[in-house]
Amino acid sequence: QLPRPCQLLTRSVDPPVKHSGTRHKARNRAVDLLFEAEAKGVSPLDLIEERRTIFVVDDSVGTVHEYTASAVAGFAQDQAQVDAVISSHLDKWQLDRLPAVDRAILRLATWELFNATDVDPVVIVDEAVQLAKELSTDNSPAFVNGVLAKLAELAPRIASHETRINE
Repeated sequence: QLPRPCQLLTRSVDPPVKHSGTRHKARNRAVDLLFEAEAKGVSPLDLIEERRTIFVVDDSVGTVHEYTASAVAGFAQDQAQVDAVISSHLDKWQLDRLPAVDRAILRLATWELFNATDVDPVVIVDEAVQLAKELSTDNSPAFVNGVLAKLAELAPRIASHETRINE
């Protein structure tokens, strides 16, 4: 059945993207924790442990989703490599000169691109861009997209190389 003419006029060209799922919330919390840890100069693992301890007596701090904890712990373990990969793909920028929230988003998404085998790289990049829209400057979504698009092309080649090495 064809849509009525009034439906054509009111229909959006791009359907709204739904980002209310558990993984999106987990990623948002991971970015918050990475941002806070850097601002305070503490380990993000310590922040997760602190939040989990506080949650036992005060549930207003919210629980730390397993995906959040896993991604933050993975990044913390691989921080030097993740930062090196991001830095090598920044055109005319330095990682420490980026806005801190952009740095947190890029770190999380880069770690996911190289380690989250159950998530399509397109989804990872889309989620990172959405987080940049929600949390950062007007220029950040395009910047994050540009950096991560380069890394998304690289990730499968590195994963297949590591698989051959480990066989």
